[in-house]
Amino acid sequence: MAASSRIALVAGATGLVGGHLLQALLQRSEFGKVIAVTRRTTAVTHPHLTEILADFEQLEASLTEGLAGRQVDCAYCCLGTTRAKAGSPAAFRRVDLDHVAAFAGSAKRAGTAVFALNSSVGADPESGNLYLRTKGEAEAACRAVGFESLLIFRPGLLRGQREEFRLAERLGVLAAPLTDRLMLGPLARYRSTSARDLAAVMYAASINAQPGETVFEGRDLAPGGGSD
Repeated sequence: MAASSRIALVAGATGLVGGHLLQALLQRSEFGKVIAVTRRTTAVTHPHLTEILADFEQLEASLTEGLAGRQVDCAYCCLGTTRAKAGSPAAFRRVDLDHVAAFAGSAKRAGTAVFALNSSVGADPESGNLYLRTKGEAEAACRAVGFESLLIFRPGLLRGQREEFRLAERLGVLAAPLTDRLMLGPLARYRSTSARDLAAVMYAASINAQPGETVFEGRDLAPGGGSD
């Protein structure tokens, strides 16, 4: 298939990782069209960019209409929130599990062969921690869809400039230069990750995806140790 005819689909393009990923997709030539699925406009202008302003409570219907029969080659899921921002455990799970599963199902129906999911280090559907359990369940939901290639990315603390202020996360980022050095051996996968690096790895891995499931964590997520 010619590069100019390939389509990429991105959910969460206004977020920290999704924003960097969107730029990576638009700056390169592998995709002739990039479709961003968001609640609000990305404010990005590019001849290859199309936006679907979706009702995430009716995400599958929004995508069925917005894609209008297009064949999607690669889909990238960067959806996510926090319990504090969502307002309740149920609302958090609605975003990080239900919306992720709906996006994956819609991507599959659009013919997507390669699906990339931004998850979390420690994701485990059996975890007693709400966040990690939900991330593990989201991975399982995407796995069950049956993509030809499923790429799962499990970063630790993400470094980068968010629109909203998160005190605990900001303190963690400030301490990262010290704490990262203390995380050796099996703990290395918990080191912080630049959001820009993560987006670059997601992009590169999707272009070179192999059949089956591949999990990326630790050093896999920092190819160049880039700036935030």
